[in-house]
Amino acid sequence: MAGLEGRTTAPPEPRLASTVMLVRDGSDCPVEVFMLRRVPTMEFAPSMWVFPGGGVDARDATPDLPWAGPSPSAWAERLGTDEVVAQELVIAAVREVFEECGVLLAGPDASTVVGDVSGEQWQAERAALLSKEQSFAELLVRRSLVLRSDLLTLRDHWLTPEFEPKRYDTYFFAALMPDGQVADDATTEADIAVWVTPKVLLAQVDSGKARMFPPTIVNVEHVADATSAAAYVATRAAVVRVMPEAVRNEAGEVVLRAHLADAQG
Repeated sequence: MAGLEGRTTAPPEPRLASTVMLVRDGSDCPVEVFMLRRVPTMEFAPSMWVFPGGGVDARDATPDLPWAGPSPSAWAERLGTDEVVAQELVIAAVREVFEECGVLLAGPDASTVVGDVSGEQWQAERAALLSKEQSFAELLVRRSLVLRSDLLTLRDHWLTPEFEPKRYDTYFFAALMPDGQVADDATTEADIAVWVTPKVLLAQVDSGKARMFPPTIVNVEHVADATSAAAYVATRAAVVRVMPEAVRNEAGEVVLRAHLADAQG
């Protein structure tokens, strides 16, 4: 294990990934966040509570995708990467949240967001994305829509520890739940997909009734501290990439310690 016994082989290369914290004002708490509990048969993160998201797909590399909001160059500066990767990460974020919970961060123009996308035709669009029969760019062009990159805010950046067999370089985005849309539980990757009260879910993790990875816990804690959904999404702070590493504490127990890899503006 890296950080303890060392490793004899190079750590696996991390896959770029995007995840989105959809938030809305809550009835019993200031802010609710939409989360999924992955089915127990999943190879990666079985039974874990996660935000909608996933790895960058080859078809996310679409430079001519209809786009509104901060440009790929502006996102590159914010994400600490180049324009090509920045665009792929933003596209992956918007694509994944549509595939997994039916929320589409796009509109006819730069100032509007599409309304209800829960009908059968939209379900067919999601299925075609999941089966890779179409790219997200093709969907937008056919529907005369533009991706609204301004609806996303970068919140966090985590790198899977080097000792893990499957690694992700994950960017955490936040977005307000669009008016007129409904986040659903149609994904086959989760057995539960619901709006959660952050402090309730955190208490379930503490009691052992629920499971989350450390990056998810940290970000749910941030949502729990927010005063409103709009304030949470509007907050922009310096983001530092974090990579946990396994170490032994004074009692000899193996624990994860956060290592700050680098900072982004």
